[in-house]
Amino acid sequence: MAEAQQPEQQEYALERDCTTLSRHVLQHLQSFSAEAQELSAVMNRIALAAKLIARHLSRAGLMEGVLGFTDDINVHGETVKKMDIYANNVFISVFKQSGLVCRLASEEMEKPYYISENCSRSRYTLLYDPIDGSSNIDINMSLGSIFAIRQQEETEDSDGAAQDLLQHGRKQIAAGYVLYGPSTVLVYSVGKGVHSFTLDPSLGEFIITHENIQTPSHGPIYSVNEGNFWQWEEAIREYIRYVHRNQGYTARYSGALVGDFHRILLQGGVFLYPGTLEKLEGKLRLLYESAPLAFLIEQAGGRASTGTQEILDVVPEKLHQRTPLIIGSEEDVALVQSFIQQWAEAKAEKEMMRRSRVPQ
Repeated sequence: MAEAQQPEQQEYALERDCTTLSRHVLQHLQSFSAEAQELSAVMNRIALAAKLIARHLSRAGLMEGVLGFTDDINVHGETVKKMDIYANNVFISVFKQSGLVCRLASEEMEKPYYISENCSRSRYTLLYDPIDGSSNIDINMSLGSIFAIRQQEETEDSDGAAQDLLQHGRKQIAAGYVLYGPSTVLVYSVGKGVHSFTLDPSLGEFIITHENIQTPSHGPIYSVNEGNFWQWEEAIREYIRYVHRNQGYTARYSGALVGDFHRILLQGGVFLYPGTLEKLEGKLRLLYESAPLAFLIEQAGGRASTGTQEILDVVPEKLHQRTPLIIGSEEDVALVQSFIQQWAEAKAEKEMMRRSRVPQ
């Protein structure tokens, strides 16, 4: 027979089960002000969207019209998966008539979606990637959603262009992601540490599982699509050669940013999605993917960089701007940056020597 729990164990288990996401937000803001309650309610709505998406994914193979592609092409010129559309619509639906968010900006939509009836009451904008890792949908591997919350500026926005969103990532007031895997995990920060919650299906609630997550200063994992090796600049190729030559490194790459990032957050190491020789700007979207994850990793003691600039300092020029991403443990990100800096210095020196040989 299983041993009966001690009173202190029962008390801990009960306290954990009562620490829901919305309660946790209020506790960490240390306030029951209207603003704190609004932010807690926004997080609760994000949790609802996550539950709906998780339920849909769990039944994906049993229902028609869930897997596969649509006939649509999104704003980035990419073929759209059916699940992308569903997840994007879920976020819109859960925030309609909530009074909580005025705008929703997603990589699936060319311009932000305005919920006009909310705008007289709310100055929040939710930016999100509804489904990260779409290529994993049809093969039953991990997927994710990424989100960030920003305060709208007191500016006119009659054309719906949302120019006030074109600001650096330190303007984010909250960020997080949902990982859909063996369990559904929601990780978030309101600028007071990084905290992880797991969906308990029996309660229908996200329950606290990790509080104040700290990323190790160095980790063994490097996560990158090495199939692109010959498309990268020499600095990144030289870093990959370095980890191949040295013991203690392990390659882990799933093709889903959220899943790979979650591993790095907890275990340490570095995730790389550099630009290529043809597309130096990279593939990941700054506002919907890189900046929210950078917000989290800095709160956990790590770093996020383009290779030459901190991600949270990058000021976008357009809503769907892309950026290279190097993110993870502080020491590992610094090591990758050192290869980039050395390569840039060597390149500049060669250029100076070449110019010195040119007759004036």
